[in-house]
Amino acid sequence: MKVEFAPINVPLKRRFQTVAVLQWIFSFLLLAEVCCGFFLILILGNFWFLAVLYLLWLYLDWDTPCTGGRRYQWVRSWTVWKYFREYFPIHLIKTSDLSPKHNYLLGFHPHGVLVAGAFGNFCTGSGFKNLFPGLTPYLHIMPIWFGCPFFREYIMSAGMVSASKESVSYVLNNKGGGHASIIVIGGAEESLNAHPGSLTLNILKRKGFIKMALKHGAHLVPVFSFGENELFKQVANPKGSRLRNIQEKLQKIMGFALPLFHARGVFQYSFGLIPYRQPIHTVVGSPIPVKQNLNPTTEEIEQLHALYLQKLRKLFEDHKRNYGIPEHKSLIFE
Repeated sequence: MKVEFAPINVPLKRRFQTVAVLQWIFSFLLLAEVCCGFFLILILGNFWFLAVLYLLWLYLDWDTPCTGGRRYQWVRSWTVWKYFREYFPIHLIKTSDLSPKHNYLLGFHPHGVLVAGAFGNFCTGSGFKNLFPGLTPYLHIMPIWFGCPFFREYIMSAGMVSASKESVSYVLNNKGGGHASIIVIGGAEESLNAHPGSLTLNILKRKGFIKMALKHGAHLVPVFSFGENELFKQVANPKGSRLRNIQEKLQKIMGFALPLFHARGVFQYSFGLIPYRQPIHTVVGSPIPVKQNLNPTTEEIEQLHALYLQKLRKLFEDHKRNYGIPEHKSLIFE
């Protein structure tokens, strides 16, 4: 394989952007393991009493990821995130006002490999606040990550909270409005479809978010992130293949998927885990008004789900030509 190296005279700003993304990749793939290892060292070493104190803190603080988390604006405003967003770059596009008098459930699509658009737009900077004043975004992620010592503090500081029912209910139950739950609807399973050009969404059987919106009267907002699947290449894993079967079995056991992805390196463009410099345009659609219904029937859930799919498809069709999607390409729901 011929290796294509980066030119020597790359502007320093681009180097900063690459380092920022490298830090993000490390955080996503290895930081939780490093934190667990550090905690184990504390237990087995001379500082075991610090581990005991942290365990006490963990016990007392265990429910925080399900009760709105604990965000710190200074973490969300780190300069490293500015370079991170500029690397791709990441853009947030508003199509309609979202009144802070209501609570919203934003369905994010597609998952991609590492949900870069969701993290960049809803956990860093002030872009969301500027476009939607009065709204506080909460990105819901798998509960398993909040069991990792120290790592849980880091991800909560960026505005991430648990994806459990209790957590979503807590956010959407704010009587004064102004809260926005962001849920990556396709979940870990959808990451296995994250190949460049893929438009397949795992959504037909995912109706729990619809039921949550109905129970809390939260307005539904479809969100489509153009470019999300273009950041990495995956080892071919068509459905029915041996690799896909193994990945799906592991996903059911562990709760998260293991896509075998690759892209470019730090100093060369031929291989590595650094995402490609592909623009991400996250388009926030118009809200679907939802009237509170504490006990929705199956038929009511199905009707709202069908309406959501209709609005999501329209959002994609209205904007696809702006972001390089061929006219004949359409979303595939499965």
